[in-house]
Amino acid sequence: MTAPRPAAPIKVHSSPISGHSHRVRLFLSLLGLPFETVDVDLGAGAHKRPDFLERNAFGQVPVIEDGEVTVCDSNAIMVYLNERYAADPARWYPRDPLAAAQVQRWLSVAAGQLAAGPAVARVIVLFGLARDPAEVIARSHDLLRVMERELSRRPFLAGESATLADIANYTYVAHAPEGNVSLEAYPQVRAWLARIEALPGFVPMAASRIGLAA
Repeated sequence: MTAPRPAAPIKVHSSPISGHSHRVRLFLSLLGLPFETVDVDLGAGAHKRPDFLERNAFGQVPVIEDGEVTVCDSNAIMVYLNERYAADPARWYPRDPLAAAQVQRWLSVAAGQLAAGPAVARVIVLFGLARDPAEVIARSHDLLRVMERELSRRPFLAGESATLADIANYTYVAHAPEGNVSLEAYPQVRAWLARIEALPGFVPMAASRIGLAA
């Protein structure tokens, strides 16, 4: 099956330090889709300006513009890209009800436990926030212990091959050490990261030399 192609490169409003932005760029690359990035200066508050709020009322990156279509929220963007452009959409988001539910479960984790754990831990260090990180780091390890158990049973989060579940959770886990969350105790998680990094079309997010990654 020939995959459809966008009429012009997809415009990605994003930040190079945002894991949410990276998961969208990563999926675009895995699908082999043309795109161009528009850096949003979070430090200068560009994501809260009226022109950006017209694209996403929540004032968050990433946002994509695909011709006349605008989509925000990283997980929603990946679902859109998959359904519109993947040669085999079931490859990344299965059509079997139970398999689809398993992927959705991990998309919810990405928006929940991952965002409240490793993502926040990294933000605390990255921006030097005056906040005690102990609870966030503990929450991160609670998540990693669950992932470690589940990845001991299968190679990817939702099954035998990579899905949107893995793309949604990869970046903040891979960069967890930047938030002083060690991955040392989680060999299955580290092996899972390596499997994602071996996917054709994989592109990394630039590392920040902070926390345990310094």
